[in-house]
Amino acid sequence: MKITTRLKLAELLCLAVALIIGAMLVATTLQMRHELRKNEAAGSVLQAVTSLRYLSLEYALRHESRTHAQWRLRKESLQQELETTHVFDDGAELAIQRGLEGQLEGVAHHFDELLSIQRELQGAPERRDVLGELESRVHGQIANKTQNMIADAEELAERSRQGVLAAQQAANIVTLAFGGLLSAIVVGSIVMTIRSVAKPLERLRQGTIVVGAGQLDFTLGVTTDDEIGDLARAFDGMTEKLRQTTVSRDDLAQANAALQAEAGVRRQAEQKVTAQLVRLNLLHQITRSIGERQDLRSIFQVLVRSLEDQLPADFGCVCLYDKEKRELIVSSVGLRSEALSLSLAMTETSHVPIDENGLSRCLRGELVYEPDITNATFPFPKRLAQGALSSLVLAPLLVDNTVFGVLIVARHAVHSFSSGECEFLRQLSEHVGLAAKQAQLYSDLQKTYDDLRRTQQSVTQQERLRALGQMASGIAHDINNAISPVALYTESLLETERNLSPNGRNCLQIIERAIDDVAATVARMREFYRQREPQLSLSTVNVNTLVPHVVDLTRARWSDMPQQRGVVIEMRKELETDLPAILGVDGEIREALTNLIFNAVDAMPEGGTLTLRTRSVAAAPGQDSGQVLLEVSDTGIGMDEATQRRCLEPFFTTKGDRGTGLGLAGVYGMVERHGGKITIESAPQRGTTVRISFRSPAVAPPAPVVADPDSVPPRFRILVVDDDPTVLASVRDILLRDGHDVVAADGGQKGIELFTAAQGSEAPFALVITDLGMPYVDGRRVAEAIKTLAPATPVLLLTGWGQRLIPDSDANPVNVDYVLSKPPKLRELREVLSKISATHPSTA
Repeated sequence: MKITTRLKLAELLCLAVALIIGAMLVATTLQMRHELRKNEAAGSVLQAVTSLRYLSLEYALRHESRTHAQWRLRKESLQQELETTHVFDDGAELAIQRGLEGQLEGVAHHFDELLSIQRELQGAPERRDVLGELESRVHGQIANKTQNMIADAEELAERSRQGVLAAQQAANIVTLAFGGLLSAIVVGSIVMTIRSVAKPLERLRQGTIVVGAGQLDFTLGVTTDDEIGDLARAFDGMTEKLRQTTVSRDDLAQANAALQAEAGVRRQAEQKVTAQLVRLNLLHQITRSIGERQDLRSIFQVLVRSLEDQLPADFGCVCLYDKEKRELIVSSVGLRSEALSLSLAMTETSHVPIDENGLSRCLRGELVYEPDITNATFPFPKRLAQGALSSLVLAPLLVDNTVFGVLIVARHAVHSFSSGECEFLRQLSEHVGLAAKQAQLYSDLQKTYDDLRRTQQSVTQQERLRALGQMASGIAHDINNAISPVALYTESLLETERNLSPNGRNCLQIIERAIDDVAATVARMREFYRQREPQLSLSTVNVNTLVPHVVDLTRARWSDMPQQRGVVIEMRKELETDLPAILGVDGEIREALTNLIFNAVDAMPEGGTLTLRTRSVAAAPGQDSGQVLLEVSDTGIGMDEATQRRCLEPFFTTKGDRGTGLGLAGVYGMVERHGGKITIESAPQRGTTVRISFRSPAVAPPAPVVADPDSVPPRFRILVVDDDPTVLASVRDILLRDGHDVVAADGGQKGIELFTAAQGSEAPFALVITDLGMPYVDGRRVAEAIKTLAPATPVLLLTGWGQRLIPDSDANPVNVDYVLSKPPKLRELREVLSKISATHPSTA
């Protein structure tokens, strides 16, 4: 057999092997593409399921129709994708796909249940607790099913990735196996050829040497019928044949180079797939890390640090967009980028103006990649180039299609970001936007919860105060009835007994002021927390005059009682001369000052200095009035910050069983009713200063017209009705002393009977004075009966409940002409009788 025949057979065999290798490589390539399509489909399903979970959580938090519509669209697109995707051919993959379809139907069913619960909750709010619990369970079922779907989608993705790796491995095995076979065939052919032509070629070499030496007539003496014999007979064409043999070797080298180039392309494809898988894993890790954070700052820190470590990046930061100022504010800089940020003036809280290059495009929602910024002319890329940075990626951070920030990533080398890395940064910015939206929702929910908690505390406090007012109103009635006789008799003694000693008159005046203070205190027991009411009668008050009175009234507490225990409290008065007057109620201010002195004494168990100070502050520019300051300072134990925050709350006390928690609360109520302000300065073991500021009016109000105490109104025939015998006796005695004809009735029914009997006689009653709170028949029913029998007869109502039980309008109660609070003052009673005489002359 000729050498050429043998070589042709070897060539055909090599060609066949090469075709087989090509077919196998095509098959593995198709298989790899199929697995990549499955990977893309699995990734799309995973992304859709994740989006469906996020939308479910968002709808559970906000119940918005927009979120509902987005959820429906996402569910339909996912369902269509599952139904139209036919790339999964493995039995397990098809089972997972059918499982996903079933789970999607289950999620849709639970979501419909959630909508039904929402509608039922709107129609039946009384079932809120039950429906709320059912809603929470449905939320949990949706979360569990979506989490299972995510796990199945991840399993599909993992199986597809395994398929890609298997296809690559198969391609490598085919390439190595058939490449080895081809090499064996070539080597075998060469060996066979060498064996058959070695000796003739040796002869030919020798002949070549001879011919090269100039002996052209040299003959080899080879008589074989193969190509060597032909070569020996055609020795003259040796050079051309050798050249043809060289050309054949070049072709073989070119084929080998082509195979090596194709193998390099395969390796590059494998490297790209591996890099893509690495980026997907990095995206998953970063997304999971930022999803566990609830505030933007920690999310941004995790983001930039992960990019620095794993992308990697030479510089990374996150900036927030200030739309009003049209600038970026650096929010977070990576740890490895801090030194570079200092040189670039891009530390945290730094401001970056918006230029018309990449930043403006990025703020429109575009991903911007600048491969070479070394020669940039715009301000921002030029600034980065000064830090030896050459390539730049700007990724927008969006929430609800609105850019709220920019992710900045840069490297020192030019053209150092691949298209895959840019796509990775784009997807990562979308996930960061979702995490920011979740953090914002969490922050809003926390703020709403805090507002609800504060509102609940405020409502609870108001309920406590209202309960206190209701309790105090009942106490006020009994106290007012008890002190009414004392008030009337004291005022009568001061008026009628002209021969009283100065000491006795002074004592009666102190009793009178104390009764007024008690009456004012009782009237305010249930309203100390309210604003000043319009019916509160204001008068001109000189604070400097009140201070000595209060010092005298409280002397026993700050002087006598401490001295019994060997404790000395020094009282100091620092009163400003020519102090402006204020508008207020002297009894309330005197009571508040008394409470402050008592608190100061209790704060100095070992003694100390108690200072009462007054001073004035001139009106500031633009204000119509100055201020008068009243300060009470002690050198006692003081208060910490926690106590200062709660010291004005009702029922809060640090005195244990000795305190009621109403002292400072009453002072605060007085200040509020007078339109003033109260400030407290205190520190542990450094004493306390309570400062009350009152407004000092520029013009004093006109003094009220006071009736002459010696003037006595005209005489009336009066019916007095009251269930309290002491009050009844005192009112009757006072009226008898003024010369009136008085008949007393010890109950409402008795009063109606006496008035009815007198109406048919020659001496009817000209006036009826009745108590409000009486058993069986109260003052309102008495007034109604009087007006029914004699509409023209005036009715004067005495009430121990205080002004708050009178209707809130300016008018008196129905069938009542005049109202006086207990304890009634003699002057007020006479003024009312004078008014009745003026408006009802027929009754005199």
